[in-house]
Amino acid sequence: MIAIIDYGMGNLRSVQKAFENLGYRAVITEDRKTVLSAESVVLPGVGAISDAMHRLALNGMDKVIVEVVNQNKPFLGICLGMQLLFDKSHEGGLFEGFKIISGEVVRLQSNSGLKVPHMGWNSLSFKNDPLFHGLSESVYVYFVHSYYVDNSIEGIIATTNYGVDIVAAVRNNNVCGVQFHPEKSGDVGLKILNNFGRMK
Repeated sequence: MIAIIDYGMGNLRSVQKAFENLGYRAVITEDRKTVLSAESVVLPGVGAISDAMHRLALNGMDKVIVEVVNQNKPFLGICLGMQLLFDKSHEGGLFEGFKIISGEVVRLQSNSGLKVPHMGWNSLSFKNDPLFHGLSESVYVYFVHSYYVDNSIEGIIATTNYGVDIVAAVRNNNVCGVQFHPEKSGDVGLKILNNFGRMK
């Protein structure tokens, strides 16, 4: 069973439906016991980090997320869910994340005439990682974001370019994060979710 953490922010049903289409049992939940008993856990997210951290703290999910990571269960953060894994974010001020992966979240600049937010399909340049097993080079995935992780961090497993090199995916042991939306990325996104679902 895959637990999708419900804190009122994110494409929860879209993520659930994508896993269900792949044959997984996926449950949207804010229940501590359900999350801790799951085989793997997903943290989606859309919106601002300050609101997300506040809502996760309201029902104790912030502490549950740390427990899950410490249990070495497969954990996937999607978009804002990935950004929450880092030390801090400069979105709307300066806010602390979960500090599971060292790094900062900074704002995209509208250099070179590129629009912010970054919205649309971009190609992935990825490393040999189980999350991308079976994918060919130059696959495209769907992004929607105005902030990104500074690319000086360790554990980068995929990048894209939007005026600057953007961390598209990261891994720290059992914890994975993707800046793009696999649930909106067609067959490529489903393949990535299936690869995550098969992780132990």
